[in-house]
Amino acid sequence: MNLKFGTGGIRAVMGQGPDHLNLETIQEAALGVAAYVKSRSEEPSVAVAYDSRNHSEEFAKETARVLALKGCKAYIYPRLMPTPTLSFAVRYLKCDAGVCITASHNPKEYNGFKVYGADGCQVTSQAAAAIQMYIEKTDLKEAQEDLSFEYFLESGEIEEINDKVLKAFLAAVLKRRTQKELTSSLKVVYTPLHGAGLSCVSSILKHIGVKNLQLVKEQAKPDGSFPTCPYPNPEEKEALNLGLDYCRKLEADLLIATDPDSDRIGVAVRHGEEYRQLTGNQVGILLLDYILKCRQEAGTLPEKPVIIKTIVTTSMADKIAAQYGAEVINTLTGFKYIGEQIGLLEQKGEAKRFVFGFEESCGYLIGSYVRDKDAVGAAMAVCEMADAYKSIGKTLVDVLEELYETYGRYVTELKNYTFNGAEADRRMSLIRKGLAEKPDMKMRGSKVVRYQDYQEGVEGFPKADVVKLWMEDGSEVVIRPSGTEPKIKVYTERKEN
Repeated sequence: MNLKFGTGGIRAVMGQGPDHLNLETIQEAALGVAAYVKSRSEEPSVAVAYDSRNHSEEFAKETARVLALKGCKAYIYPRLMPTPTLSFAVRYLKCDAGVCITASHNPKEYNGFKVYGADGCQVTSQAAAAIQMYIEKTDLKEAQEDLSFEYFLESGEIEEINDKVLKAFLAAVLKRRTQKELTSSLKVVYTPLHGAGLSCVSSILKHIGVKNLQLVKEQAKPDGSFPTCPYPNPEEKEALNLGLDYCRKLEADLLIATDPDSDRIGVAVRHGEEYRQLTGNQVGILLLDYILKCRQEAGTLPEKPVIIKTIVTTSMADKIAAQYGAEVINTLTGFKYIGEQIGLLEQKGEAKRFVFGFEESCGYLIGSYVRDKDAVGAAMAVCEMADAYKSIGKTLVDVLEELYETYGRYVTELKNYTFNGAEADRRMSLIRKGLAEKPDMKMRGSKVVRYQDYQEGVEGFPKADVVKLWMEDGSEVVIRPSGTEPKIKVYTERKEN
């Protein structure tokens, strides 16, 4: 296998050969995970889940088969499930690891092999390096013995994850409710974008009292070809177009979209006669202020509350958190680092201090019940928030403008630059070289005042392929390569007077 195993596991185009994701490369990855967990546990167990992508179920069952073949107990969800339910199952079942077959919001050609540790977080860099080492040592013949998935299921070495686990996950989400009941006649349109969110999200919204819930029928059925949205990313307007058509016809208050593995959420809101899609940062600051305010009023806000966000997420969150006396912990990009910080709080007996975590790419977590972003919980929180404000005659846009009036208008922008092969890495090297040779270089007409290279180690963060710039015009720029696609991402934030 020529695919690199990183902290997000493997994500690649499906096809034949060692450079693509297929049954043989899945077998190699599973062999590596099996060897890794066996090195750490005498009775290893691994939970497995999958989303709606083409071949996801096949790859998940093959992963479970190989794990069982190598002496690891495998627990597998019997049907497609949101990724956060896998993070939950790992901890609930006390597994040593978890594997989710998903490529999140990538185009249909992709699939992935995402690995979680015993803490329910995506694996650390050290664990990923160890799994990569085991993969390189594996002999593919070890996975090709003639013992089927059904054989191990019957023998009990593979066990289906029962509904008790799913009910416990949904109960954990519902414990984070901010209202006993909805008080407005909120109209919601929901689309799972052909993914795994339909059952869990619909169930949660109905349970909290969303009576006017309309599914986007054309996108409700799981379909790994994503026929109505070739790029099923709820950050992108094109993915929401069909849902917005439904909203206009029904005069809905709110559109919610979840990506194929239901860990990210996109939101659009009616404001007057128009619908406005909110950015990941905007949804994040709205939820942050709303959750802190609700818990403060209810007397459930912990002493020394903690908010966790990534370094590319809006710094407006720091201002809002300060208003409620909350500490903000910043992490490198990737929700695994947010989950890791929750784990550190838990080790100190302070997990209850965690109130909210988010990243600008539409990932949110409203409690410590899982250690990854969760669109199921986020959908519930957004609906409760929209209902609460509608009951007093406000839209989420109204509230957003009030927050800007109070804390200042923070304008964020993300530019993605796509390259072929290893070109993105070469471009990052050129950026570093340019800054080293001319540290006061100009970008978009403004001079660089100073910069930090996270590869050199910054402020206690792990070394990372990230560069941050402070500009003469007061804006801040972060540049990093994508961890899942051949892209360079450029994040800009400035505060307007």
